[in-house]
Amino acid sequence: MQRISLEALARQQLEAAARSGGGRAADTVYGGHEKVLRQTVIALTQGSTLAEHESPGDATLLVLRGRVRLTAGEEGWEGRDGDLIIIPETRHAVEALEDSTFLLTVAKR
Repeated sequence: MQRISLEALARQQLEAAARSGGGRAADTVYGGHEKVLRQTVIALTQGSTLAEHESPGDATLLVLRGRVRLTAGEEGWEGRDGDLIIIPETRHAVEALEDSTFLLTVAKR
């Protein structure tokens, strides 16, 4: 068994995002290409985005710190610390409304 501090990992990723030219950083904490389930801690600095993309399967976004906005077409959802957003199975994008970290969980098809 392995124990991971999401709080510590979120802090590390936010520091890495602040140093990066693109304002984002990520670390997959479980899964990957060989697993069905994948969990990734993603950090975005304020104003940074994950451009519109397809969903690879069932997915959720758990806001660990900050405030983000997920948009899919004309619809949008805002999340803050502790909020869980169920990601629609359509093209969508994520924008950091302030420095933010979130846990992205995907069950690939």
